[in-house]
Formats: sequence, structure tokens, C-alpha cells
Amino acid sequence: MQRLRVRYAKRGRMRFASHRDISRAMERAVRRAGIPVAYSGGFTPHPRISYASAAPTAVASEAEYLEIAVSEPCDPRRVRDDLDASLPAGIDVIEVVEARGGNLADRLEASVWEVRLPDADPAAAERAVKEFLTADRVEVERMTKKGMRRFDARQAVLSLTLGNPGNTAGQETVPVCVILRMVVRHDTPAVRPDDVLTGLRLVAGFEPPSPPEVTRLAQGPLDEVTGEPADPFASDRAGSD
Repeated sequence: MQRLRVRYAKRGRMRFASHRDISRAMERAVRRAGIPVAYSGGFTPHPRISYASAAPTAVASEAEYLEIAVSEPCDPRRVRDDLDASLPAGIDVIEVVEARGGNLADRLEASVWEVRLPDADPAAAERAVKEFLTADRVEVERMTKKGMRRFDARQAVLSLTLGNPGNTAGQETVPVCVILRMVVRHDTPAVRPDDVLTGLRLVAGFEPPSPPEVTRLAQGPLDEVTGEPADPFASDRAGSD
């Protein structure tokens, strides 16, 4: 049985779709594209499509991953084109490769997140980032499927940097927008960008005036040299050479 690994993006209005909405749209697109997906056994067979580390609802992403088991050999490039054409606008297939061993979920060790904070105070954001990074622990609370949980949001954050493309000379009409870029290790429970924002509020009283705009830029195995996620498909491509 061939396994195909898919990288796709969740953009625009589709960032508000839940994971269940995305999975239903994906299953319909697989059928529409004529991909010979394999099914599980038993009385209620399900298409063998598995998802890895899906982004939360209301978060955009350039690096979502899933794996499809197919019942007959398929050309990954053809699958990419047919699947992309069958999905709704805002769910875009970026790449499809043939799986060459290993577990895809195990490769996704960390994510790179970009958090845009419109109208936030850059100086206050800078102070909060410094306070957060110097703290040994930053305990936050979040409601989970198992109820309210309290956990450390600091240790999973491998890097947290601040950028501000706001007003410049001669461009007074450009609104201030603080940008946070963070590399977060995939721990249990998962530390999400909103947990980091909660931590910034707890350690420094930093509260952006507008809702954050969050995008996952990448996820993959941690590179020991750069401290950033590497390409999770690299070994699959190497195996096809």
C-alpha cells in the first residue's frame, strides 16, 4: 500500500474552519479528485487519511500535514494537482511526496509561528518579551478536553523575537503592527501562541488592544544547528532519488 504525504496551507477565511471542517472538505476533495484512497476494515470503513499536529481554529497556516494511504500506485505530482483543484478556495495543496518510512507525526517536533498584533505598543511588547524570556517558568491556564489545565508555557518556547513594521518617516498613515516570531517545541500539553500571549500578560501586563492574527509558517524536525524546524519531507525526497 502506497502512502502519500501532503503539505497544505490554510489561508484567508478558511483559517476560521475547524479541524473537523477541514477533514470533511479533504475527504470530499479526495473523492472528487478520483484518488484511490484505501479504507479501514470493520463494519464502518473510513478513508485512511491521518492528520498531524493541526493548527487551532482561527489560525492560518502555511505548513499543515496529512498522510493518505492509497490502494494503487499514484503519481504524487498528479495527486497534488487534482487534489488542489478539488479543494475549496483557501485550502491549497503545496506539495505531495511518497512516504519513505518513518512516522510523519514524529518528525513534527516544533513550529514557527508569526503573531501580528495590530495597534500594539512596540515598547511594551519589547519589555514583555524580555520578561518572558528571562523567566524560569510562566504558568498559564487553558480549558482543554480534559478540563482546565495549568502548565508551563515558557520551556516549550525555543525563541521569541520582536519585529515592528509600523510607522516610518513619511508614512504616518501606516498603522503600527507589532510582529512576534516564535519557535515552539511540540510538548504535551501543546503550547500554542495564545498561551504565549497569556504568558506575556502575566509576566508584564502586556495586552494587545486588538485580536492577534496568527499564522504557522513552518513545522518539522528541530535542526540542532539553527534551532529551527527543518523540512519534514527531506528524507522522503532523498529516498525517491
